[in-house]
Amino acid sequence: MARHNRGVQSRTSASGFTLIELVVTVAIVAVLASGIMPMIEVTVQRNKEQELRVALMQIRNAIDAYKKAAIDDRTVGASGYPKTLELLASGVEDIKSPTKAKIFFLRRIPRDPMSTDPSIPAAETWGKRSYASSAENPQEGNDVFDIYSLNTERGLNGISYKDW
Repeated sequence: MARHNRGVQSRTSASGFTLIELVVTVAIVAVLASGIMPMIEVTVQRNKEQELRVALMQIRNAIDAYKKAAIDDRTVGASGYPKTLELLASGVEDIKSPTKAKIFFLRRIPRDPMSTDPSIPAAETWGKRSYASSAENPQEGNDVFDIYSLNTERGLNGISYKDW
């Protein structure tokens, strides 16, 4: 009897997965992965949209701060708005400062996260609206009154990115 037990023991320790078990396991993993991929895509899009909201708020706050500086007679300009986005980061001379110090409104111009071409400078990734143009038909002009994304796709909220 001792021989018979050793033979049975060696057969059970050498056993592995059958082909059917492997196919079922791969099928289950594939089904789980196919359910997770759309969730990952939505999460990535949601993160980009959050970056867009933050960038729009930063630049618009800087434009408002520039306008306030113009109202306080610290900068010059016909409309009181910056001529370019670059002025917000490069700074403008403070007219009231005896040392002619510069006023900076942004550390750097954020890139539009919806822009697909990384070779374009950050300031060029945004659409610019001048003070003289309407909100319905924004046009560039002598100043920068507002900015918008050039991406025409719709966000998760159903609104086109350019209308944010």
